[in-house]
Amino acid sequence: MASHSITLNLADDFHHHFRDGESLRNTVPYASRMFKRAIVMPNLKPPITTTEAALEYRCRILSHVPEGRDFMPLMTLYMTDHTSADEIRKAHETGFIFGVKLYPKGATTNSQSGVTDFQKIEGALEAMAELQIPLLVHGEVTDVETDVFDREVLFIENVLRPLVEKYPKLKVVVEHITTKQAAEFVVGCGKNVAATITPQHLMYNRNEIFKGGVRPHLYCLPILKREEHRKALVYHATSGNPKFFLGTDSAPHSKETKENSCGCAGIFNGHAALELYAEIFDSANALEKLNSFCSENGADFYGLKRNKEIITLIESPWTVPETLQFGNSVVVPLKAGETIKWKIRDDDRKPIEK
Repeated sequence: MASHSITLNLADDFHHHFRDGESLRNTVPYASRMFKRAIVMPNLKPPITTTEAALEYRCRILSHVPEGRDFMPLMTLYMTDHTSADEIRKAHETGFIFGVKLYPKGATTNSQSGVTDFQKIEGALEAMAELQIPLLVHGEVTDVETDVFDREVLFIENVLRPLVEKYPKLKVVVEHITTKQAAEFVVGCGKNVAATITPQHLMYNRNEIFKGGVRPHLYCLPILKREEHRKALVYHATSGNPKFFLGTDSAPHSKETKENSCGCAGIFNGHAALELYAEIFDSANALEKLNSFCSENGADFYGLKRNKEIITLIESPWTVPETLQFGNSVVVPLKAGETIKWKIRDDDRKPIEK
């Protein structure tokens, strides 16, 4: 494959936080710059727990898509102890809702309404298995005695493995996996189980959070792990295995909410996610596998048609702005002030520095 450019089918992002309100003026143009479709995370305040709320949120997102861009938000519901089978069927009938997000209560940002008792959601899970609606899992236990670096592995063994065995027809996406155990679990399951992997978990290990001091803009949940896990994720992402696909977990927080005594968890990579994945695959000598990871595997798992449009990235180093506009504030993007080797060949859609 030529080293100076790479052409892909237009990619999809199967895990994206757009936020709401004024922030949509920025997050939607960033995402639609490089993605045709994106799975929309529902952990707003209040969370998107009903079909009506999801459809209203969809309209708000679409109202901020720049003129001339064809972009489709793939909506989701936020699973709670009270989510019913009827609500699942209602959501499915709209044709606009493509998954249901499972947050264990307290696992991450705005997860306080998350699931506390899996027996209470059995009806919803049975309906999802019947209708082939994917369950999108934030895979971490939340008890306070568990080390934050062990939360994913314990969730897989104590919660997810029994869940998959109990509902063998349920489609499950283990989102933003961070450990070799998670990757191996996905590989060992049937075709109904897949995983997304973020650029940050492919690029960094946990040492980066503390390099030269505490670096709040590299703090996310699930947290970065050891180097052995990062290497395992790169191996699986670049392997060509259709069970693994792009999910950025782009999760912006304003600069002031990250840089304080109790900063928020989340990394904003929506300004350059596709370029970062290209850099990762290039470093692994696996650019020939980039198209399947970014543009094929996720669409196939979700039962969507693959995008026919194309997008080209070129080798042309550029410096990431220190900050980008984020609603009425600014966000510090991933690799702020640093150089990225690849860029999308479309300069007039580049994010604007504040």
